Amino acid sequence: MIEIERKFLVTSESFKKEAQKNTKISQGYLNSNPERAVRIRIKGGKGFLTIKGKSNDSGTSRFEWEKEIDLKEAEVLLQLCEKGVIEKTRYEVQIGNHTYEVDEFYGENEGLIVAEIELSNENEEFLKPDWLGEEVTGDNRYYNSQLSKNPYKIW
Repeated sequence: MIEIERKFLVTSESFKKEAQKNTKISQGYLNSNPERAVRIRIKGGKGFLTIKGKSNDSGTSRFEWEKEIDLKEAEVLLQLCEKGVIEKTRYEVQIGNHTYEVDEFYGENEGLIVAEIELSNENEEFLKPDWLGEEVTGDNRYYNSQLSKNPYKIW
C-alpha cells in the first residue's frame, strides 16, 4: 500500500500518438489535508474512494489505499467535496517496462500536463521519453489536492 512514483512536466503533446488508452477523470477531495487526503474519483464510468497519506521527504513515496465504490455513490460524494473539482484526461503510455500516466488538465488547471510513473523502489531505473520535461516530484503545487485549491492558471 506504499505508492512510489515520480512526477514530471510534459513538454509537448507528442505523447498522445504513443498512448494506448485515454480516460476522462473527475475528482474532488472530501479532505485535502496533506497528512491524509481523502479523494472521490469518477474514472471510466466507475467510482473510487482513495485515501493518501503524507509523502516522505523526497516526495516519491506515500501510503495509498483505494477502493472501487458504486458510481451513483461516487457522484453524490463528489457533490460533497471541497471546492475545486479536478477535470482531466489520463493517457496511458507504455515506455519500456513502465506505464506513464499522463494527465492533461482542464478548467482552472488548463495548460498543465503532468506525467507520473510508478516504480518498485525509489532508485529504479526507467526510460525517459523526449516529451518528458522537468521533474516536479515532491513539489506540492503539482499534487491534485493542491491544484484543486490553488489552480495552475492563477500561479
